[in-house]
Amino acid sequence: MKISHIFLMILLFCIVSACKPEPTNDQITPPPVIAELATTQMNKGDAINQCQFVLGFDAWEPYQYVDVGDRVAGLDIELVEAVVKNMGCKLTYKQGTWVDLLMALKEGEVDILLGASKTEAREQFAFFSDAYRMEEFSLYIRKDDQKRAEYETLSDFINNASHIGIVGDYVYGVDVSTLLDGPDTSKYFVNAIMGELNVARLLDGDIDGFLEDSFVGATLLRRKALHDYIVAHGLTIHTGEAYVMFSQKSVSLEQLSEFNAQLEKVKKSQVYQDIVDKYSY
Repeated sequence: MKISHIFLMILLFCIVSACKPEPTNDQITPPPVIAELATTQMNKGDAINQCQFVLGFDAWEPYQYVDVGDRVAGLDIELVEAVVKNMGCKLTYKQGTWVDLLMALKEGEVDILLGASKTEAREQFAFFSDAYRMEEFSLYIRKDDQKRAEYETLSDFINNASHIGIVGDYVYGVDVSTLLDGPDTSKYFVNAIMGELNVARLLDGDIDGFLEDSFVGATLLRRKALHDYIVAHGLTIHTGEAYVMFSQKSVSLEQLSEFNAQLEKVKKSQVYQDIVDKYSY
């Protein structure tokens, strides 16, 4: 081959190489480390978008109930909604009886139940959050009953032959249980099948006071516009703490840990106090 031909071929090669466009960003293959990071970020984002819990609820105003427009509402609902929102997750709702929902949680068909008490039997199939509120009962009396307003303890009511309304299947704590078991004191407690019946009995003068969950009692008075007739005496009985219960079949320990971390933040925020105050009056 002649030298001139070789020179011509080299010249053409250089011209073609110089004219070839630079690869765009889309055409550049990332190094292995960058490619792995991009995949990790994508998977993390997908996990957040797919984070969704089924919350089972048994209507119990004001903690959990169906409001106007079929909106699920309540003190417990709003607190957990605030926590789950901070986790970047969403809630869907399933209404049922407590017994049915407990079984559904055991099978992993429901992820979350609210207002639960912690027991060894339940810990076999459920995780429990940190406590998110105290459970307490308040004593309610007639507003014009100045004599009983000065009593300081339940024993003062009993010793003065005052009758106290209770709901048959409620657990009121050790002190009340002791009075209920006493042959000389149990006769001053009057059973009812529901709290509303105690309200009617108090207004009719059949009983002199009644014990009710503090938030439930406040809701009863507000809903029935009874603040001019019935008031909280000021005596309260703490019976324990309320927990969020999670299905071990559908919720991971990592999710439980994140829930508790966000719960702690919410409890320290004004959001928590605003929700509690909303249902206290």
